[in-house]
Amino acid sequence: MRHQFLTSRGLLSAVIAVVLLAPAPAAGQKATPSKTTAKTWTPPRTPDGQPDLQGMWTNATITPFERPKALAEKPFLTEQEAADLEQQAADRRATADDRAPAPGNVGSYNDVWFDSGTRVVGTRRTSLVVDPPDGKVPVKPEAEKARDHNLTTLDTWEPWSPWDRCITRGPGRMFPAGYNNAYQILQTPGYVVILHEMIHEARIIPIDGRPHLDKSIRLWTGDPRGRWEGNTLVVETTNFNDKGWIATNAASARLRGVPHSDALRLVERFTRVDADTISYEVTIEDPNIYTRPWTVAIPLNRDESYQIFEYACHEGNTAVANILAGGRARDKAAEEAAKKGTR
Repeated sequence: MRHQFLTSRGLLSAVIAVVLLAPAPAAGQKATPSKTTAKTWTPPRTPDGQPDLQGMWTNATITPFERPKALAEKPFLTEQEAADLEQQAADRRATADDRAPAPGNVGSYNDVWFDSGTRVVGTRRTSLVVDPPDGKVPVKPEAEKARDHNLTTLDTWEPWSPWDRCITRGPGRMFPAGYNNAYQILQTPGYVVILHEMIHEARIIPIDGRPHLDKSIRLWTGDPRGRWEGNTLVVETTNFNDKGWIATNAASARLRGVPHSDALRLVERFTRVDADTISYEVTIEDPNIYTRPWTVAIPLNRDESYQIFEYACHEGNTAVANILAGGRARDKAAEEAAKKGTR
């Protein structure tokens, strides 16, 4: 997790440097990418007539989650800026293993174990957050305070990330991270199934028109219901509990640690725009945490050569036990010191 955070910070610096140092585009030049073939391409169908989304898809990217301050008025990179950014990222990876950890830092995995992407998203947006237009998540101040508490509390496990506790990746499980950014989609009559590589979760999404579960039933991963709007799979997920975080990985920057309430509602849209790309968007609503709904857009790229291995989270996960043991040792030392002081 620490390595992911450093990678994200380095990326933001690279983006800022590219934009501030690169020459400005000519007057009237648009930074938006060329049009896709979505208007002319016809998606294949499953035997029961659904638009076919099946396959292995990945979404690793070096595009930051939120837009950096230096790019406040720049929603898109030019082609040259995107190329420069990707080259800088490649140069950093080439030298990553040669850099010694900072004093006091025990280090992390070497770069071969990470898969944080090599390219910006195909749209060349400067952030994955596309709404609000400034690319920033509209988090309420009280939710930010709760985040800070979650990230600094070590005496008990309850405020910790459900990912660290090996429960779930969280509602933002389609947000890219430093590794395990693969998703296998399967379709059967009445269902769409998404196997998430991270924590090895399988989301089973009914698309047969059944209603949501009763509001009294609250789940870590919510209650999804899907429907087709033309060639777009729309998945609405409700019935979340209030025990988790919206984002658990460090690549989501300041959103990591922000809790969600039981009012959380997600609306995801999956649209296959060509043979190798699914346009994915998710809108997050939680009036207890945000001042307004917000939307993330991330292309999913087909990669049939990718192989998912089991994510065995609990095996060898000694971090939780070690942190709590350290906390109890500290408590015991304080008690012993207090006893000596009263003698």
